[in-house]
Amino acid sequence: MSEEIRPFKIHIADAELEDLKRRLRATRWPDAQTVGDWSQGIPLDYVQKVCDYWAHEYDWRKTEARLNALPQFQTDLDGVSIHFLHIRSRHADALPLVLTHGWPGSIIEFLKIIPALTDPTAHGGQASDAFHVVCPSLPGYGFSGKPKQSGWAVEKIARAWSELMLRLGYQRYYAQGGDWGAVVTTAIALQDPEHCHGVHLNMPVVRPDLSTMDSLTAEEKDGLAGMQHYQDWDSGYSKQQSTRPQSLGYGLADSPAGQAAWILEKFWAWTDCNGHPENALTRDEMLDDVMLYWLPNAAASSARLYWESFNKINYDPVRIPVGCSVFPKEIFRVSRRWAQKRYPNLVYWNRLDKGGHFAAFEQPELFVRELRACFGKMRA
Repeated sequence: MSEEIRPFKIHIADAELEDLKRRLRATRWPDAQTVGDWSQGIPLDYVQKVCDYWAHEYDWRKTEARLNALPQFQTDLDGVSIHFLHIRSRHADALPLVLTHGWPGSIIEFLKIIPALTDPTAHGGQASDAFHVVCPSLPGYGFSGKPKQSGWAVEKIARAWSELMLRLGYQRYYAQGGDWGAVVTTAIALQDPEHCHGVHLNMPVVRPDLSTMDSLTAEEKDGLAGMQHYQDWDSGYSKQQSTRPQSLGYGLADSPAGQAAWILEKFWAWTDCNGHPENALTRDEMLDDVMLYWLPNAAASSARLYWESFNKINYDPVRIPVGCSVFPKEIFRVSRRWAQKRYPNLVYWNRLDKGGHFAAFEQPELFVRELRACFGKMRA
């Protein structure tokens, strides 16, 4: 297998963009929901408005140029071509940092924070806040290749990311993630403490501590209520993707309206948006993310990560330094004492007053501040 690192540029053919517009114009719509809110799913009129905008006003070429202005590469890891951004800081003592997204996210989530991480002195920070940023697309996501065989669970992805960092020349590095990225990052911490010297998580995956059930804090009661809400009202997508991702893929691969609705509903549910996703993210930003599923036809391949890893999480204690930032509209919100059980070397902890599941996307300045504070404690 080649260890070559190949420069990469995105260029989507005009014919593909025209096909997208044709499909959007030809959408066969379902009837409208029978309630006046989102409780049955994303409302028909909103999806129609977004898809009309997508077909007639959205400009993919602007986003393509924005991505192509960054150093992009591909390299083969365990038989799969992995696409990644690699932006080196001009500051000599910058920390190598691998950022991992989840579902329904993508590298798009991190575009707003990369300049401040790599060039902190131009963005309110100091040279000692600098990072070399590596931002890979998960296997089966974005412009990474699609595994042809099963086995790409989070542990294998973590091993691939460790190999990627070593291949880039980083013998000592740090890792950050939310959603599946948090699970991958935790797996890196468990598997590669020799090279990974600390991690930051914005969705720490921690079980409630049963010994605290008789003395729950207000935060812990809120966290349990959030878990219950997820189980009752918010987890249908995960059941489908973890059991029958292929069956789901046929509809999403054929219908851009279906793919958009599947993702946009999560931007409504998981952002700090006060009832409407466009209070947290712009329509263009959400469509940028949807395009990284639509263009590479990644509906089924991205969903397979659930089939590989959902309900198979390793909860072993993490011994290397860990930092956590808990945003108020995160899906799972744990307490410090619950986190401390799994992360005995918890060096940074903060609960914020705004932001949600897509923290870097929603609150880039706050997110950068969190990473600087967390990894600043690990630099010492």
